[in-house]
Amino acid sequence: MITRPQLISLLALTLMWGVNWPMMKLSLSELTPMYFRAVTMSGGALWLFIYYRLRGLRMLPQGSEWKSIVTLALPNMLGWHAVSILGVKELASGRAAILGFTMPIWTVLIGVLFLGERLTRRVAFAAAAVGLAIALLISQEFTALAGRPLGIAWMEIAAVLWAIGTLMMRRARLTLPVETLIVWMMLLTSALLWVVAWVSEPFPQWQFSQPMWLSLAYGVIFNYGFAQIIWAGLARNLPPATSAMSIMAVPMVGTLSATLIMGEWPLWQDYVAMIFVMSAIAAVLLPSRTRAPTP
Repeated sequence: MITRPQLISLLALTLMWGVNWPMMKLSLSELTPMYFRAVTMSGGALWLFIYYRLRGLRMLPQGSEWKSIVTLALPNMLGWHAVSILGVKELASGRAAILGFTMPIWTVLIGVLFLGERLTRRVAFAAAAVGLAIALLISQEFTALAGRPLGIAWMEIAAVLWAIGTLMMRRARLTLPVETLIVWMMLLTSALLWVVAWVSEPFPQWQFSQPMWLSLAYGVIFNYGFAQIIWAGLARNLPPATSAMSIMAVPMVGTLSATLIMGEWPLWQDYVAMIFVMSAIAAVLLPSRTRAPTP
């Protein structure tokens, strides 16, 4: 059963991450993918480090805690953020968001097949509903003259990595504050992203338009700031399938906000996919009916 504070956190996370998808697409018109990730993640990690240090949190990991940070950072940060930005470059931002958020399907399948998770009817229905939504969008990308099947592959790889990271986070036995974990995962990942960007992409000129600077600021403050802390708490305190399914409204917000930010108008497939996604959300969030006792 989801609590009211968790529901409020989910709403805030949905808005932050949903709007972030078209903001990323906007940024990629003036900055290459890996440099964009490196800039925004570094900025977010630095301000979070200072903020939590001023609050008195222990910010220096010790001993085996470094191993936990590196292990969790590989799928949760490096895998998801490096691979998904390649998909955003290829696809419309709303569609990339919907494809990226197929991680609940992978979370359920990996949990059931390899980790002994219980497959309930509600979770099975939710996974099937999301699968139908993704099938609609994939079919359109493959049949459209200007379709981008490579973007689909990138987003699905990213979704699998995030699903693995969600399950790992749930089972991790951590001795350091979750805030410290998030900050150091971001710091280590952003350092690697700077290296990857320097090797694979031309160095930017840093002469951007005002909307571009606003997009970078949004990424630093919200996507790599508040949203990361909210998600870490939800991933550790909710069942894996519920924590993944419960943020499926993110691509809906991304699709609708892309119309205002990028002028990307959804097709009928996108609207039908939204209905399936809303069904998936309802399946995992709405409380079950309890039968009255038989007299």
